[in-house]
Amino acid sequence: MKTVFSWLEPLQQDLDRITSGRHHDPHAALGAHQRRGRLTLLAYLPAVRAAQAGDHELERLPNSDFFCWQGSTGQLPAHYLLNWTDSHGVTRAKVDPYSFAPAIDTKHLTAFSEGHHTSAWHLLGAQRMSVDGIDGVRFSTWAPNAERVSVVGPFCDWDGRRFPMRVLGNSGVWEIFLPGLETGELYKFEIRNRATGAVRLKTDPYGRAAEQRPGTASLVVQSGHQWHDGDWLAARAQRDWLHAPMSIYEVHSGSWRRHGDGRFYSWSELASELIPYVRDAGFTHIELLPITEHPLDDSWGYQTTGFFAPTSRHGSPDELRQFVDQCHQSGIGVLLDWVPGHFPRDAHGLANFDGAALYEYHDPRKAEHRDWGTLIFNYERHEVRSFLISSACYWLEEFHFDGLRVDAVASMLYLDFGRKNDYVPNRHGGRHNLEAIDFLRALNATIHSRFPGTLVIAEESTDWPQVSRPTDGGGLGFSMKWNMGWMHDTLDYFTEDPVHRQHHHHKLTFAMMYAYTENFVLPLSHDEVVHLKHSLFGRMPGDRWQQFANLRLLYSYMWTFPGKKLLFMGGELAQPWEWDFRQSLPWWLLDHAEHRGVQRTVTDLNRLYRNESALHKLEFEPRGFSWLDCDDAASSILSYLRHGDDRHLIVALNFTPVPRYGYRVGAPQQGYYREVFNSDSSHYGGSNLGNAERLHASAQSHQGQQYSLAITLPPLGALILAPE
Repeated sequence: MKTVFSWLEPLQQDLDRITSGRHHDPHAALGAHQRRGRLTLLAYLPAVRAAQAGDHELERLPNSDFFCWQGSTGQLPAHYLLNWTDSHGVTRAKVDPYSFAPAIDTKHLTAFSEGHHTSAWHLLGAQRMSVDGIDGVRFSTWAPNAERVSVVGPFCDWDGRRFPMRVLGNSGVWEIFLPGLETGELYKFEIRNRATGAVRLKTDPYGRAAEQRPGTASLVVQSGHQWHDGDWLAARAQRDWLHAPMSIYEVHSGSWRRHGDGRFYSWSELASELIPYVRDAGFTHIELLPITEHPLDDSWGYQTTGFFAPTSRHGSPDELRQFVDQCHQSGIGVLLDWVPGHFPRDAHGLANFDGAALYEYHDPRKAEHRDWGTLIFNYERHEVRSFLISSACYWLEEFHFDGLRVDAVASMLYLDFGRKNDYVPNRHGGRHNLEAIDFLRALNATIHSRFPGTLVIAEESTDWPQVSRPTDGGGLGFSMKWNMGWMHDTLDYFTEDPVHRQHHHHKLTFAMMYAYTENFVLPLSHDEVVHLKHSLFGRMPGDRWQQFANLRLLYSYMWTFPGKKLLFMGGELAQPWEWDFRQSLPWWLLDHAEHRGVQRTVTDLNRLYRNESALHKLEFEPRGFSWLDCDDAASSILSYLRHGDDRHLIVALNFTPVPRYGYRVGAPQQGYYREVFNSDSSHYGGSNLGNAERLHASAQSHQGQQYSLAITLPPLGALILAPE
């Protein structure tokens, strides 16, 4: 080393580590520092011919890519411009990133490390910001097992030597501020593992946008959306959702509609067609299958790689914001399917993020879902809890979603889920994942506290107690839970030929034995119309007429049974075959009267459900429902009352193709009743058998009621009667 560079001698080890891509704090060596009483500047510029700092020529350190300069204090501003000519003769300029102090508050690092940070997307990822009046992007990521982390992208020709980051104390968080970068820049993190030296190129776990598949880079974004749903949010915070109607239309955004050439609809196109469709059909909410970024269309979004990034398939994050905004302005809530139970093994994603198990458990007996080929989050790790809770809050805060449907909760609760006896017991020797339970309780408490009026709905398929009960009473704290038992029993029953249904009558009545143990959603979801299960229409027995009648009867039973409603798209069309995510729904079916009839059935059931307090006011309370007759298995008929406020309705369901004339049902009051719904109406494609005239409830006691009336009950039909 020449004498002129003698001031660099104490830095030789730093230079070697920077050159070999192993330095954990390049800012300590690079940039301008006071050394031996003089201002010294050191820049590492691979593949550069010559460089300047302001007006000062930088001298190359012999046989290296380091450039240096010495001068007096005041000869350089705090943030100086580096100018260089690269190996292709192109001149470039940038304010030196190594002239900036750390821009992350230690209190946020502490909250993140302790698992309490609920807005970690402000801490980590790519943040457009201004530091000392200079615009740029701060990049940060959590990688405690890394020896070196660099941010790379087109702005540095994807060269990991150019912008190595510094680690902030023992937090495991790496950071750098790159001045001059704009929105739209692609980037990744290049991570070198401390133990093995292996180098990985990773997508930002906190990236808020991603490039279109098959590309996997993150994008720098900054929202410019101006919200116009203030009235909706204010009303939501005060809404008594427990006693309000809730009918959910479950949507896979990639296949509700598609262009003729197979292209996805944009969020704008979905807004112009999906929103009025849902509004006219009477649904209160749209639930989107996961629109978090995912590499494989076949996963339907359930193998998420971007827990903070909306999929690029339909447009930008702000276009999604506009979609939600328009839903709210149209009086429609929007729920997001959210997946904290697992993540895929894709090399660019969370798996072995910094060269070691980080987001996942270390022990392979806890770290993977063998049936799904995915990895399980380490709920015991505080930083992972901050990551997941922040992800949930991100969608509610930044996109104004009205709630989350949490996927596969059972897989989180049980250590032996999909493992039989090959699992690691908890500290008490049991099969429950105690840290996952704690996480779910913290998640729900956080959401209900920060976002009043939002909902968190569990897809939980076991008999775990108090899923939808408050955490302070020992519950998991969810707002509601999918009633998977009701769904399985009901679909099993409807699959039976009507002649055999009398032997399976209990499948329709058993759900009332536990109906009020949870706040239930009745789901006929996407999972029930795939994987050789047939469509809902395809499950129905009998000839074509009976299939349509059965399907209308199924929906009538569902909409009059206590619980919020969820129907997957296409169910209202009586789609004859299974859902195919690769193509649009078969909208041409509506050219046929029978299919239009089913669509009208759903629309009118939604209207009744919303308008009649008896169908929604007390659906989570026993006083909202009472049997008239649950034991008429021989005729395969159910009859019951629904109550709300001072209003009641009589429901009678005939599950056989045999008309029942003069069938007597009890009534709570004397006077006249009229049909407000008949699933056999010709308006819906039925035989139009029913009760055209108003019905008189006489003083003849029946089914535990003081009064009763004789009705004509149509084949495979449902009647809803209201007192005049």
